[in-house]
Amino acid sequence: MPDILIKNTRIYYNNSLQPAEIIIEGGKVTKIGKDFRISSSDLIIDAGGALTLPAGIDVHVHFREPGMTTKENWYTGSCAAAAGGITTVIDQPNTIPPTTDRRSFEQKHKLARGKSIIDFGINGGVTDNIEKLKELWKLGVTAFGEIFMAESTGGLNVNEETFEEALVEIKRLGALATIHAEDEKMRLELEELLKGDISPDYHSRVRPNACEAAAVQKALELISRIKVRAHFCHLSTLEAVGMIRKEKYLARRENKTPLFTCEVTPHHLFLSTRDWDRLRSFGKMNPPLRGSHSIKALVNGINDGTIDMVASDHAPHLESEKDADLKFAPSGVPGVETLMPLMLAAVRKNILPLAQMIMLTSWNPAKAFGLDRKGKGRLEVGFDADLIIVDPRNLQPIKAEFLHSKAGWTPFEGMDAVFPQYTLSRGEVIWTEESIDAKAGRGNFLEGSGIGSEEDLEEDL
Repeated sequence: MPDILIKNTRIYYNNSLQPAEIIIEGGKVTKIGKDFRISSSDLIIDAGGALTLPAGIDVHVHFREPGMTTKENWYTGSCAAAAGGITTVIDQPNTIPPTTDRRSFEQKHKLARGKSIIDFGINGGVTDNIEKLKELWKLGVTAFGEIFMAESTGGLNVNEETFEEALVEIKRLGALATIHAEDEKMRLELEELLKGDISPDYHSRVRPNACEAAAVQKALELISRIKVRAHFCHLSTLEAVGMIRKEKYLARRENKTPLFTCEVTPHHLFLSTRDWDRLRSFGKMNPPLRGSHSIKALVNGINDGTIDMVASDHAPHLESEKDADLKFAPSGVPGVETLMPLMLAAVRKNILPLAQMIMLTSWNPAKAFGLDRKGKGRLEVGFDADLIIVDPRNLQPIKAEFLHSKAGWTPFEGMDAVFPQYTLSRGEVIWTEESIDAKAGRGNFLEGSGIGSEEDLEEDL
């Protein structure tokens, strides 16, 4: 008797939607077929013709714990993720304390293990702690970064010398560097030049397209010279997409796999500088909102494969914190719960095909961050039953009052979305249309590939 039978559903298989039934046993997908002759099951889910898809993997979240739990914590952040169809996240290091050594890693790991309802990885921070990177790698961090090339929340930005030293050490470890690409020198110069500016789009002007483009160019040069594997966080500009497309083309022309991947966020896909008047300080994030030409370039990039994945950069702040003068309000917006619903709505509106959405939200993130080796990212026999059941016809407006983040607001208020009817994590139903159905601490820590024995760590320390 299987644990779960999902019947009367459709899946994406062999480049088309096909009717199917799915059997789940021991947390894994064990059979996919049609009309299984099963007399009983622990749970039968009649999908009513809705789609069953791989759940989302969000490789870029800030769950704010430890140190900033008024904004979010591992339980509320993971509940928001589950309600939006995300079953795996990777948390960023700019917490208090930042995740830059063994003690801070173990503190965050303990908190996450006790509270998260979904599976998770933890990134190691990069500051002036180059000698600690090996220690973090052996403890099981997923990757290093985001490495901040310019100032942002948490104050972890590094100078050019430290950035290069970090990439050399990350290459030596065989690890992955994730990069927040903005040029700090340009940002500081423009901040001084525009200090009297009170326009609504001030933040986009002080971190213009050229600020990202200059940093991406510097990073690409170092990646090529050092031969380090890297991932660009939240690309947002026409210029950066063009650089990435060119470098990927040159690599493939030589039958080489590009050394880097990249992500884009829903707020850079679906919001623009036109939203400054509406959002004011609530639209402040790094990198900032961009113009229509950049948005078109991002959409083209996700459709032609230049952009590898979509990640939320979920960075919650309370409404009371964001409701401030634009120059002093904190940067960041919540988004883990709305990532998949917005992308599914984009499929419904023919902005991108379903196959590409699946690649962007599950297959590619799993492959780039080594999670496919842990059974993540695919609706296939032998993989974890991390699934969502969705009816793409069920467009509904996003409303902050129904979301689960502690932030209590969303920049996407009123926008069309397709929310999941069910979210399953390792074969357990953790979300239905009505409620969270999972205990705090059920999430598994997904160890990075550098995980080492305690004896090895003691020798290194």
